[in-house]
Amino acid sequence: MSEIEIKPHWSFWVICIVALIWSVMGSINFIMQTNPEMVANYPEAAQSLIASRPLWATIAFAVAVFGGALAELLLLLKKSVAYYLFVASFLGALITNIYTFQVSSAVDIWVGSLMSILIAAFLIWYSKLVKRKGWVN
Repeated sequence: MSEIEIKPHWSFWVICIVALIWSVMGSINFIMQTNPEMVANYPEAAQSLIASRPLWATIAFAVAVFGGALAELLLLLKKSVAYYLFVASFLGALITNIYTFQVSSAVDIWVGSLMSILIAAFLIWYSKLVKRKGWVN
């Protein structure tokens, strides 16, 4: 017996592409933070945060952004394993932001941090939803 392929709604492609762009922007941000010349152009609060960030928080940041980008690519390929990478990405974002919330009082940093956690949580939920609908295998 052959399985019938259920085609995803057009919104699936829009959400995946927008989320991939978000993840790529996060990955670029991570890479930029490894370049001292780029960091010198950041606001003072961000420079201080980056300079004092411990290795474990930097690793969590890398897991968050690169895990999210890979998860998005897998979701675009309609692979349900993306869910597990979204969970890893969420945990990375959560760990990174726990550190950020402890050491920073800058509102603009908090807003971006909260946004990353909310988007990561949404993507976990969305990857489960599209699996349940049969749009990914």
